[in-house]
Amino acid sequence: MNVEIWSDVMCPFCYIGKRKFEKALAQFPNKDKVNVIWKSFQLDPTTITDPTLNTIDNLAQKKGWSKEQADQTIAHVTGIAKQVGLDFHFEKAVVANSLDAHRLSHLAKKYGKQNELEEKLFSAYFIEGKNTADFNTLLQIATELGLDKTEVSALLKSNTYNNEVYHDIKQAQQIGVNSVPFFLLDNKYAVSGAQESDTFLGALTKAYEEHLLKNNFETVTSINNDFYGKDGCEL
Repeated sequence: MNVEIWSDVMCPFCYIGKRKFEKALAQFPNKDKVNVIWKSFQLDPTTITDPTLNTIDNLAQKKGWSKEQADQTIAHVTGIAKQVGLDFHFEKAVVANSLDAHRLSHLAKKYGKQNELEEKLFSAYFIEGKNTADFNTLLQIATELGLDKTEVSALLKSNTYNNEVYHDIKQAQQIGVNSVPFFLLDNKYAVSGAQESDTFLGALTKAYEEHLLKNNFETVTSINNDFYGKDGCEL
């Protein structure tokens, strides 16, 4: 059974949601039957990579918030992250366009290393303060996973997988996704936002039961009533 996850590297709730989903998956009796596929989503495709720009100040500028509002929001999100064992450092995070990171994710998928790459990208952005749009940073992350250095270098110097990234984004638009993370289970059930692990476990159980019955529903059904709202990063 496929579980497709739309996310963006710069979305803190996507990393938090990843942890909560992983906890649920670890408890799911049929976890070996679940195939996780990461899908590209860009919260702001127009983002210009700028290692000199403070991420917190950038958030305040984009949202029209005061510095105090931005600091309070960051503190709140950092607190939520700590609850799932993540130590965010927004003060070190580099403002970076995520297109190349998404393209690299598609290459990693080819070799069955997509989930491991996503973990490294999230950690690089939110914890280590690395520039996730930088050629050398992405090359290092990829080669640490065992991806071929020459192939990765050629990818980053080209437009390879651009179409796949745009296809993922278009697919999200067609489904009606306007915030991430967004989880689509067996093309039938959707969970939006960094929900609690119990919610993910319930969704996995329900989707897998129907997967076994081979029911073919055309309509995507939300597990929670707040389809787009809870703990997600919005456009």
